[in-house]
Amino acid sequence: MNGLILRSGSEEETINCGRTIGNLLDRGDVIALIGELGAGKTYLTKGVALGLGAKDIKEITSPTFTIINEYSGRLPIFHLDFFRLNEEFEVEDLGYEEFFYGPGVSIIEWAEKFPQILPKEYLEVKISILGESKRELEFKVWGDHYREMIEKFQIEGSRRVRRD
Repeated sequence: MNGLILRSGSEEETINCGRTIGNLLDRGDVIALIGELGAGKTYLTKGVALGLGAKDIKEITSPTFTIINEYSGRLPIFHLDFFRLNEEFEVEDLGYEEFFYGPGVSIIEWAEKFPQILPKEYLEVKISILGESKRELEFKVWGDHYREMIEKFQIEGSRRVRRD
């Protein structure tokens, strides 16, 4: 299996999808989020953080202006946002390797802006707007670890629309 497509009918469903993913993450995991403004990248991140043991999703906000937010959970959560960055050297100046290869989990919004810096293996989630609160979440796996994660994700009972 190279991927999975799910549909979400609400912000709560998107958060719950993220929570299931967060429960499956390990140290050093990277999630690359892709989607237009308002697609739900931050809602998915809120769920991932809950799955990783974050206590209050009100603390989870888009780091559009701060570029990086860090949250506590069973693993450190590094939430990066590349929206305002224009050049690769800006990403390098952040010291992204410390996050990607460090003790926690990295979640990157607007990851498609700098695909060349992503690790060899990661989980890509493309979120598309289908309607006011309806979203399509397309998961693409890069590496065996993430393939196994998506298989476990399916077993944990998420509503599947189509499997690739």
